[in-house]
Amino acid sequence: MVPQISSDDASCPFFSKDGDSVAEVIEWIRGRGKVLIVTHDNPDPDSIAAAIALRHLLLVKTGQNAVITYGGIVGRGENRSMVKLLEIQMKPICQLDLDQFAVVCMVDTQPNTGNNSFPADRQVHLVIDHHAPKTDLSNVCWVDIRTHYGASATILYEYLCQQDVKLNTKLATSLFYAIKSETQDLGREWSKADRDAYLKLLPLSNNRILFDIVHPQVPREYFSAFRTAIDFARVYGEVLVFNLRRIDNPDLVAELADFLLRQEGVKYVLGMGWYDGMQILSMRSSAPEALLGLVIQQMVEGLGTAGGHGMVAGGQIREMDEDEAAQEELERLLTRRLFKALQLDSVPGEPLLAEGP
Repeated sequence: MVPQISSDDASCPFFSKDGDSVAEVIEWIRGRGKVLIVTHDNPDPDSIAAAIALRHLLLVKTGQNAVITYGGIVGRGENRSMVKLLEIQMKPICQLDLDQFAVVCMVDTQPNTGNNSFPADRQVHLVIDHHAPKTDLSNVCWVDIRTHYGASATILYEYLCQQDVKLNTKLATSLFYAIKSETQDLGREWSKADRDAYLKLLPLSNNRILFDIVHPQVPREYFSAFRTAIDFARVYGEVLVFNLRRIDNPDLVAELADFLLRQEGVKYVLGMGWYDGMQILSMRSSAPEALLGLVIQQMVEGLGTAGGHGMVAGGQIREMDEDEAAQEELERLLTRRLFKALQLDSVPGEPLLAEGP
């Protein structure tokens, strides 16, 4: 999508839609006041890297040191290692006085999508993302959404290059790891822009830090989640569904969806888990034409919010009962809706693993 500007708000000038647009946005932000950069809840490497790249761009160009904020937790071991080893400073949104910020930016997320904790009634000025918009963004001053890109980090890398901003090793490493993880090493939903950024960032990155990020130590509960997923997984032909029940780390659902997609003969995976009063959903497919972003939106219609791309999608159902019977009923409902959305004939399910002796 071409960057667009709303001219409805007098405080938001109508920027030209050409190569000078980023410079004009920077000039509009300059001296305006404190800047807040919002990631999606439980931020992943792409959201984190995009945020720190935008903060670096604004710091170099305007001298304003933006605050990065998030809802939920940084849960996955790799993500925690990334934040620690690259010394990334972020603050939970619950600790901030939002009235202090004159400019609000969102990266890798959008207003009113259900996957960030920024209040729906507050103004958002900039949105930079690679997910298709699901709500009206006409009141946002600057929108740069590129659905054909595999990572939001790639968009921010191009901003830095366009503005001749030098990258230090830690920023280069974060951007590289974001593109690496989001596109599965250029094996999933990547574009030429992602490949170019990946190849240019690799020699600038710290390989030792990358190794430590990719191979973090994890607690025992991590392995318990794998056992739960395998024990409760059911295979319906080319569809696999698993339910982690109660979890302490919402990122586990997506991680195990990736893992279980390796099952031979499985083309689609739907995973779920209950975390802090809501059901976390994650979908994966090995088929580039799967259109999972649309599929999951059909599945959660009337229940929650969701979005994604062709091969990757996620969602959330808030105010969900932890009761085991309610969990099982939701699993059955979503499985039926999944088959309908995929236009597949229903088939009997069977456990992933045969019962032992």
